[in-house]
Amino acid sequence: MNVVRMAWRNVWRNSRRSAVTIAAMAFALWVMVLYSGLISGYLVTMESDVLDYEVGDIQAFPEGYRDDPTLFRRIEDPTAKVEALEAAGFRVEPRLLGAALAASGEQSSGVQLRGIDVARDKQVLRVWERVAEGEWLDPADPGGVVLGRRLARTLGVKPGGELLVLSQGADGSMANDLYRVRGVLGPVGEATDRAAVFLTEQAFRKLMVVPDGASQLIVRVPPGQPDLDAAEAEVAKLVPGAEVLSWRRLMPTVATMLDSAAAMIYLIFGIVYVAVGILVLNAMLMAVFERIREFGVMKALGVGPWLVARLILIEAALQVAVAVVIAMVLAAPMMWYLQNVGLDMSVLSGASVVGLNIPAIWTGVYDVQTVSAPLVVLLFITGVAVTIPAVRAATLRPVEAMRYQ
Repeated sequence: MNVVRMAWRNVWRNSRRSAVTIAAMAFALWVMVLYSGLISGYLVTMESDVLDYEVGDIQAFPEGYRDDPTLFRRIEDPTAKVEALEAAGFRVEPRLLGAALAASGEQSSGVQLRGIDVARDKQVLRVWERVAEGEWLDPADPGGVVLGRRLARTLGVKPGGELLVLSQGADGSMANDLYRVRGVLGPVGEATDRAAVFLTEQAFRKLMVVPDGASQLIVRVPPGQPDLDAAEAEVAKLVPGAEVLSWRRLMPTVATMLDSAAAMIYLIFGIVYVAVGILVLNAMLMAVFERIREFGVMKALGVGPWLVARLILIEAALQVAVAVVIAMVLAAPMMWYLQNVGLDMSVLSGASVVGLNIPAIWTGVYDVQTVSAPLVVLLFITGVAVTIPAVRAATLRPVEAMRYQ
């Protein structure tokens, strides 16, 4: 007996019902594959924004600095510590941080000064790529600064404008100087957009009278080292006396959101596929009840319960196979478009979620995992749904089945 041929014939005995069932499974899989890739792409972009533009993988601070950020708390001899970290394969950038009041014209605002080593900064972070107007810092121009976009809007200043900075130096003196705005950043993150003023390390040390030390070390782990906790422990050994924190501990809200995202994806899978499973269950039960007498005759002729159950399972598998082919054929061009072109989100550009900006272009990530996960869930739900009618058909008693009206 060719069970597959018989199952294929049975699938199309009620073509309308089979077509509706296949269409529902294909549509659900199509939607879930595209949704999975879009969410994965969004999460990858958010994590990249955290690591590449804001905090890096790991940060080291002077002990107690995060509770009491002051110029007097500094990592001593940062050059030696940077060299030790780089010898271990890490990329490192020392930074200087300080609070100040910035003014332009009649507008003023509290700001965070960030003194950076321009050359090292480009090797560790990519914030320089987010310059929307003007230019990034140049060591040859210590009088130039770059502002966060919302800060620039608050102060009403553009590239070429002047910025007056007032603060208190580490020696207790009044720190003040006039700078020229070299550039304004595009969307980076809430803290950077609202308050960041980037200036060269030399300019910061001169303004704030900080001859040595660093406020923080931003560290990037070597490629191929996925264990962030082990990297954090190694950095702590190489920077003794400092408070060393991974980005997950620095930004626990973002880390929790990223961790829970996979669970949310599977929750959506479950909600959609349960509805599909109910449809499959209903369709297969109807197929069994319509053919109870047929199954009774088959069992009376010697067909075993396993063969009857296998017939039902193969019928369901054939419908799933057709649905998968249809869904993937329809999804392929959309996956290419979403991964290579993406969705234009410029109308929401600048809005933030937990302090991170929504990207102007939302692209998806489509790989084996994002495609296989919704497929596996569909197969599981369909398998569970078809088990009941398969067992029902296999356990029919021939005499009762042939009398069934």
